[in-house]
Amino acid sequence: MMKNILVLHTGGTISMQADDKGQVSSSAVNPMTTVSHPLDGITVTALDFLNLPSPHIRLKDMSALYQKIKSEAENYDGFVITHGTDTLEETAYFLDTMELPLRPIVLTGAMRSSNELGSDGVYNYLCALRVAADDKSADKGVLVVMNDEIHAAKYVTKTHTTNVSTFQTPTHGPLGLVTKGEILYFKTADPRVRFDLPKVEGIVPIIKVYADMDTVLLDALQQTRVDGLVLEALGAGNLPPAILPALCSLLDKGLPIVLVSRCFNGIAEPVYAYPGGGVQLREMGILFVKELNAQKARLKLLIALAAGLKGQELADYIQG
Repeated sequence: MMKNILVLHTGGTISMQADDKGQVSSSAVNPMTTVSHPLDGITVTALDFLNLPSPHIRLKDMSALYQKIKSEAENYDGFVITHGTDTLEETAYFLDTMELPLRPIVLTGAMRSSNELGSDGVYNYLCALRVAADDKSADKGVLVVMNDEIHAAKYVTKTHTTNVSTFQTPTHGPLGLVTKGEILYFKTADPRVRFDLPKVEGIVPIIKVYADMDTVLLDALQQTRVDGLVLEALGAGNLPPAILPALCSLLDKGLPIVLVSRCFNGIAEPVYAYPGGGVQLREMGILFVKELNAQKARLKLLIALAAGLKGQELADYIQG
């Protein structure tokens, strides 16, 4: 059975070229649009949806991708999004929290531009098409396919600045593999709460916690309008006690504060009972996010606020 796949190109290294000095930049013509795939049983419709380096991607662009996929759900059997790798995991997570159709949705990119030695863009693209055309991919949530691996949007993260195996899933590992002959899954994706939101906007900064931290950044938040705050805390979820008064002041104003660990692996949870430990932070009203990194926790809070969640409903969603 022929599978019809819609490809949405958004820019990034996969669509760029290096000059004779090795400097990489966008091309006037996206080289991915000229790729002819040798895959049987797949028909591709490709659109230059955006042409942005991934540091330029904004929430409105993520929302536009969601609306496009939702509007085309009945016309295609699967979707592939080519994307710059710097923020690919954030776009993938954003889409994974939206009320998308039960179709395979796959993001991919490249660590080497199209004319560099060992370029990985075309290979990753063809792998993404294969995954998007596989019926088993439809119930796995939004997927990231890079370097022969299939990762869940919720957990995958970029772990290396330049290596082609940069995308990894700490703690869990990948959902599956792309082999020469088939698509193999050996895990299922976690269930998720989905939202149908016309737009997501707001200001939620991320502050990384460190030893002997002062309150200069937290004090600055007292003077500006923010909708929430993400703390990238120490260890299992602990903070220097010197910053607690500033946090209490923000909490007293009704600002939602969520906490993740700055550790690469593991789960943030209220374990330690000393001043600034997770037990005290939970009692203060700080919300612990399980297994998400800071950038995804920020999106989770923004989406929750856009959905109108408040009070215990907000706490249950953030900490669930």
